[in-house]
Amino acid sequence: MKREDLRNIAIIAHVDHGKTTLVDGMLKQGGAYHENQETADRVMDSGALERERGITILAKNTAIEYNGVKINVIDTPGHADFSGEVERILKMVNGVILLVDAAEGPMPQTRFVLQRAMEMGHRIIVVVNKIDRPDARIEEVEEEVLELLMDLDATDEQLDSPMLFCCGRAGTASLSPYEQGSDLRPLLDTILEYIPAPEGAAEEPLQLLVSSIDYNDYVGRIGIGRVERGSIRQNQDVMVANYHADGTPKRTRIVSLFQFEGLGRRQVESATVGDIVCFSGATDITIGDTLTAVDCVEPLPFVKVSEPTMEMTFSVNDSPFAGKEGKFVTTRQIRERLYKETLKDVSLRVSDGDTADCFRVAGRGEMHISILIENMRREGYELCCSMPRVLFKEIDGKLHEPMERVSIDVPDEAVGAVVQKLGARKGELLEMGKVGSRTKIEYVIPTRCLFGYRSEFMTDTKGEGVMNTLFDGYQPFKGEVVTRYTGSLIASEAGEATSYGLFNAQDRGNMFIGVQTPVYEGMIVGECPKQEDISVNVCKKKHLTAIRSKGADEALILTPPIIFSLEEAIDYIAEDELIEVTPKSIRLRKKILDTATRLKAQAAARRA
Repeated sequence: MKREDLRNIAIIAHVDHGKTTLVDGMLKQGGAYHENQETADRVMDSGALERERGITILAKNTAIEYNGVKINVIDTPGHADFSGEVERILKMVNGVILLVDAAEGPMPQTRFVLQRAMEMGHRIIVVVNKIDRPDARIEEVEEEVLELLMDLDATDEQLDSPMLFCCGRAGTASLSPYEQGSDLRPLLDTILEYIPAPEGAAEEPLQLLVSSIDYNDYVGRIGIGRVERGSIRQNQDVMVANYHADGTPKRTRIVSLFQFEGLGRRQVESATVGDIVCFSGATDITIGDTLTAVDCVEPLPFVKVSEPTMEMTFSVNDSPFAGKEGKFVTTRQIRERLYKETLKDVSLRVSDGDTADCFRVAGRGEMHISILIENMRREGYELCCSMPRVLFKEIDGKLHEPMERVSIDVPDEAVGAVVQKLGARKGELLEMGKVGSRTKIEYVIPTRCLFGYRSEFMTDTKGEGVMNTLFDGYQPFKGEVVTRYTGSLIASEAGEATSYGLFNAQDRGNMFIGVQTPVYEGMIVGECPKQEDISVNVCKKKHLTAIRSKGADEALILTPPIIFSLEEAIDYIAEDELIEVTPKSIRLRKKILDTATRLKAQAAARRA
């Protein structure tokens, strides 16, 4: 059976190349909105964090109708840390739209997701987006895309992939780089002509591979997947099996069945081969499971998702301020939340730590884990997080470490500073070339050597640099490297920071807190320019005397404090420091809060 009335596609691209904006245009022209209906930009970025940061974090489904054909569209994340989202949804589609920025050209993440799509044999439609940019270099980008396809050993058919030229914001597409077009019809027509229709045996027993998980407070866990064989209907008894698991299949019943329609879901009685559906009723369903007929249990293999490359330790908050701002503060509550996250995030790994109140959380990168922490603090959780650590591997008896391919686009005057810093961090220069008044540089560098570099990079390039990273495999250990050249200013007493105390402490370095900030002993209140920790008393008050002096009433001029975001705090902390995360605050602290105990531990470590 061939479903000519259906197409399933995913839009893949590097971050900020315009996937979600293009989906907006497809929805508007596909009749998803009523006439005169008010619409929002980037409507697929439904999460609060996605809208705040302007990035897509979770892959999302939508569907449009065009010329009597239903087109299921999946919008995917472009950031390398969320590659697991892209890898798993590629099983649901028959083809992909590869989006490339007309100025930036193919970037590291473009290569990664394109390679995954080609491994699965998907057909590719290349779309050069943002052709209205003043710095667009369309012809060069066309050449770069063809070079990329050849680098990835594309077949003759894949090299002949159709190429379109779009302006996602204006909602236009054309087959020629010299015409902007008037609407997205050329793109939609190309999808119908070039992307194959789903095929399968509709009369045979059911097979449905679960590629995504959603959750609803009323119906519980919701599975999302494509019907590979047979058909599924509401109130049908099915078996849940897993290709890799040793456990026996479980019997369950499909309570409700939905299909995507525009921005919503429509309840249906049944669905057949090729349909992407949501279903509820299977309470223990996880990504990678297969729904099968009761009398024919044949699970499908699931795509192997790349392993995590770094980990952090999450622990119960044990600071003097513990429990003052959070709702969920116990080990049990943090454990439940972390293990619940692994059910819908296939590239996250959670395991119990060395003690009962800590957990090791492994992910693809700093942003991958920081998004989880940010979501937890917004839900009311309170916890402590350690410095990120890379996951080493032993290959042929030698220690290997994860490497990153770093793509950098900087103004010409900043090239010297960037090259010097990355060279000191064990970076290996691969390529350097001029693009207009800017320079593009590619490095391979150990993942651990990038920790803490992003803020330095933005300072060196005066905020104009663009840096993208992608996991590039494992290489032999490159040796020790110092990535932080500063120490910490640590509060020696508990209390409330005063102007007088801060004024005296700011001579020692940059401050992280302002006046009237509550502090406790062991809390990090500033940065010392030397590679040593210094205890300071920011709660000190000026002694009152009966004698007036010339400078007694002079105003104390305080330098504005540096306020860290969560990602900046993760980049900054050292091995013996923690981040205290609560719904209202992000504080830096030492692992050992008591000053005397901490000094003894440091002396013992030096002797060892």
